Amino acid sequence: MKIEEAIQQKKFISEHQKALINLLYTSGQVLSNNTRVLRPFNISQQQFNILRILRGMHPQPATVKLLTERMLDKMSNASRLVEKLKQKDLVERLICENDRRRVDISITAKGLELVAKASEAIEGDMARIKSVLTREEALQLSDLLDKVRAHEIMKMKE
Repeated sequence: MKIEEAIQQKKFISEHQKALINLLYTSGQVLSNNTRVLRPFNISQQQFNILRILRGMHPQPATVKLLTERMLDKMSNASRLVEKLKQKDLVERLICENDRRRVDISITAKGLELVAKASEAIEGDMARIKSVLTREEALQLSDLLDKVRAHEIMKMKE
């Protein structure tokens, strides 16, 4: 379905505006679908992101600062997310012996098991994109998104 039909808008100011609206609308749909896939695991997309970062670093711990830097959603409160994951016994917080102000975050065995199952569900669900885009189209889309994001980052630094 074309973006014009999806949002019932016939005219756009420009093709650039149309592309941006299409990006935002499509992003919303992908995020909604990921939320649906993660619901049985009782974790949010942001919590899933933290668990994936920690799994990638395992057995090394991470700091909240590092988690914040690596998170996909930069507006998320990593400290709050870590606390929720701790309450579910998916991560543990350890005060660093050398620097009492530093808190290290590690994924637990339960967290590793859950993130493996959730990742499998997400990857299985994401397979649908292979039926829509060829490998070359996926690479092109990724390159174009990198280009847009690089421009946005430059604007933020001004």
